[in-house]
Amino acid sequence: MLAVLALAAATLSACTPEPEPTPTAAFASEEEAFAAAEGVYRAYIENFNSVDLEDPQTFEVLNQYTTGDYQADERTQLSEMYAGEYTRSGDLLIESFIGTEMSDERVKARTCENVSGVVLLDATGQSVVSPDRPVRYALDVTFTKVDGELRIAETVAVQDDACAG
Repeated sequence: MLAVLALAAATLSACTPEPEPTPTAAFASEEEAFAAAEGVYRAYIENFNSVDLEDPQTFEVLNQYTTGDYQADERTQLSEMYAGEYTRSGDLLIESFIGTEMSDERVKARTCENVSGVVLLDATGQSVVSPDRPVRYALDVTFTKVDGELRIAETVAVQDDACAG
C-alpha cells in the first residue's frame, strides 16, 4: 500500500520541479541520540541475561539489537557454548552508560558492566571463568542505524579507572 502511495506521489510530482532536499538529523539532539542508544543497550542486556545456553531458540531475540560482524561473532560464540554444553547463571548489570559521540548514522557510548554475579560452567560443571576476572569492566559500544533503528555494531573493552573501582 505504501509503495503504491509513493508511486502515485512520484507520478503527480513529476510535473513540478523537485524542491531541494533539506538534510534532516536522525536525532533532534545529542541527549535524544544517547537516550535511544541507552534504551537499545539496556533492552539488549535484559534479553542477553535471559538467554538459555541450552536452548538456541533463545539466541534469536538478540538479533533485533545487533548487526554486522558483532551479530555474527555473538551467534558463533553462543553456538559454541551450546555445543560445549555450557550453562550460565547470574545477570550482567549495567552500572553506567555515558554517551560519547553521535552522528546521523552512529552513536558511541561507554558502559561500565558488573559481572560479579555471572557464572559460566562447562559440561562437567567446572567454572570457565578466570579467577582473575575483574568484577567490573568498561566497554566502548558503537551503535549504527539499520532500517532507522540503532543496533549494536561493535564493543571494545577499554581501561577506565572510574569503572574499575
